[in-house]
Amino acid sequence: MADDTLATAVAVLIDATGNDDGLGPTAVSDALGLLGLSGEAAAEVAEHVHRAQREHARLRRREHELSALFSSARELAELRDSEAVLARLVQRAREMMGVDVAYLSEFDPETSELRVRETSGSVSASLQALRVPPGRGLASAVVESRTAQWVSRYADYARERHDAGIDNAVSAEGLVSLLGVPMLSSDDVLGVLFVANREEKSFAPEEVALLSALADHASVILQTAQILRDLRESEDKNRRALERLTDHLAERDRANAVHQKLVQAVLAGGGFSPVAETLASALGCAVAIIDAREQVIAAARLPLAAGMLELDDAVRDAIAESRRSGHCISVEVDGIRAVSALTAGSQHFGALLLGDGELALGAVDRRTIERAAQVGALLGLQQEAASGADHRVRSELIGDLLDDVPERRADVERRARRLGVDLHALDSLLLLAVPGDQQTAAALALAPHLDDRALVGEYRGYVVAAFAAQRRSVDAERVREHVAHAIQHPVVVVVPPPAPDAIPEAFRLAMRTARLLAALGIEDVAATTDDFLPYSAVLDTDSRALAAFLRETIGAVRRYDAERNADLLGTLRAFVRNNASPTRTARALNFHTNTILQRLDRLDRVLGEDWRNDERLFRLSIAVRIDELREKLQQAMTER
Repeated sequence: MADDTLATAVAVLIDATGNDDGLGPTAVSDALGLLGLSGEAAAEVAEHVHRAQREHARLRRREHELSALFSSARELAELRDSEAVLARLVQRAREMMGVDVAYLSEFDPETSELRVRETSGSVSASLQALRVPPGRGLASAVVESRTAQWVSRYADYARERHDAGIDNAVSAEGLVSLLGVPMLSSDDVLGVLFVANREEKSFAPEEVALLSALADHASVILQTAQILRDLRESEDKNRRALERLTDHLAERDRANAVHQKLVQAVLAGGGFSPVAETLASALGCAVAIIDAREQVIAAARLPLAAGMLELDDAVRDAIAESRRSGHCISVEVDGIRAVSALTAGSQHFGALLLGDGELALGAVDRRTIERAAQVGALLGLQQEAASGADHRVRSELIGDLLDDVPERRADVERRARRLGVDLHALDSLLLLAVPGDQQTAAALALAPHLDDRALVGEYRGYVVAAFAAQRRSVDAERVREHVAHAIQHPVVVVVPPPAPDAIPEAFRLAMRTARLLAALGIEDVAATTDDFLPYSAVLDTDSRALAAFLRETIGAVRRYDAERNADLLGTLRAFVRNNASPTRTARALNFHTNTILQRLDRLDRVLGEDWRNDERLFRLSIAVRIDELREKLQQAMTER
């Protein structure tokens, strides 16, 4: 054989073994013919050539797959955006497997659903938004078996695995063959990586192995993304915890500083103003302190909100809740955001009102407010103790003044001078009738209406105030309203005429008037002694004795009127007021004289014929006038 022919034949065989597509049988046969081979020898050589071709193709494909896997591994090592890497991996799976569509479904352990997360080559929205319910589709079979699953024709897949949603998505994409491999992490299934073809295709073991390797990479991506999410959540949680700790420490330091200042304020005896100023400075908000009568007694960071000056029902309810619970209560009314009652046991001294401010009130700040309220209650107790001591001293002094014992007069004047009171300047007196257990509270409520040179105390079951009218005038009705509101009980105020150097006599006159009002059942009125002087001078009695007197004198007339629906008592009253003259009585009532004479005859039958005698008529006149006065007072109370 010529050398050129031999060289050509060998070149053809070498090319055949190194070409991925291979050479046809004719080209190989021609090359073997040039080598002078035929028969069995030629067939054997041809078989070796074809085997070399297949191996070379496998190695080239394996090289391509390894290159792709290395690229994917490098991307994993440089992972920055998990979504982008995951999308690139799905795209690479489609390209390497030579299929129409590739997609990744993530497994939800709570619902056992598989949700399509990334797709490549998809043309329908139904596949991109697909959710596979448990026990349905090829995906669920992969999850359950934890092994690769494939089907050459999805339409022929087990009927019990079919689902309308899955079938619609597969149909919309025109998919025929599907291969799915699990993405695993230890014992957990993270999802399924799918490749699919729009024509019927059988998947070789090498393809299953390749897709499984890519699925492992996808598992790493999902796990890494989860770890990153966990790290971010942990970082956020730690940052929030650090912020809370920092805020707590700031609140604690602020609370300690406030507590020290509050203690110093109490020890220094500065009253309520330092408490309000300290709290306002620490919390950056307006603070008002009100007393039990809802009057502002201290404030800081002016101006105050309108709601602090005039409380509405919502604020009062919050204060009541704070009294019950002992805690700071949040409100959002007219610029007030929190209140805390000043209480000590059953005693109520007022409340702290906090306006809108720079800081959000934390738990420590609320405890600081509650501590400030406790300090305020201590100040209230302190002031009450001092006021109580002063009240006892002044009560003893006014008792000695009204007793008017000549032998003790010099001592009384000396004690009065110690209090800065000039007994000779006291020319006016007020007497208040209140229940015995409310007398101290009534006296304390009365004191602000008088100056510091007045004497207020409890004497012989009444609250008595002696003062100089020229230094401060007193409105008796206003005093009654204020004291009644303070003690939540009706109050009788009696005002005798001014009596310079005769205060004891003025007290006795006022006391007789108060007794007469009590006997009449009047318990909520401001009255002067002059209005009742004729009766109080004659009748210094109790309610039972006065009721018996009225019953014995005009009781029969009242019974007559009640039984017959008449007004014989009205005629008797007019007869008394008109000097027992029938003519003047008829004129006053606008009746004919004969009518009045007939009614007087009926009074003869009811009261007896001697009722017009001098003594009987005098008694009847007093009874009629007292009874009429009582009705007027009762009507005035009802109308008020």
